[in-house]
Amino acid sequence: MAEKKLEQDKHAKPLSLTAIAAITGFFGGIFWGFVALIAYFFKFSEISPTTILEPWTVGEWKTGWIGIVFSLLLLGVLGIGVAYIYYFTLKKYNNIWAGLLYGAVLFVLVFYVLNPLIPTLNHINELKFNTVITMLCIYLLFGLFIGYSISYEYNEQLEREKTKEIEKSR
Repeated sequence: MAEKKLEQDKHAKPLSLTAIAAITGFFGGIFWGFVALIAYFFKFSEISPTTILEPWTVGEWKTGWIGIVFSLLLLGVLGIGVAYIYYFTLKKYNNIWAGLLYGAVLFVLVFYVLNPLIPTLNHINELKFNTVITMLCIYLLFGLFIGYSISYEYNEQLEREKTKEIEKSR
């Protein structure tokens, strides 16, 4: 007689690493964008997350709550791209420094390279010291979040595969 598997004995198939990277990037973009919004609200930063909408949209809606929600969602989508870049280039580095360095590179990319594309974003020399430090910290933490999350999942998958190999060889 065939033995039926109980519901609690069934295991869900784990997500692929690319799906985990996408989820991590989306959540990270929204979460750290929300942290930037709080920093803007409490005057730690002069830069609102809605600044990302400036080059592409017209109208006052972008400064209201609809603009905030849309900009946070857009930051989530951009976070997916950022997470994929980390996934394809740095996933093997399972330490804090790779994520912090990645966040620093993102900061330099946004505030030096992409700065001319965003007309309302002042050059970094024209920003207040509090704004620069706050945004640098947010970018470092975002890079750390993306980097450590993806590297951790990558190394966990390697461990699972190694465990399966050992079990098969027995």
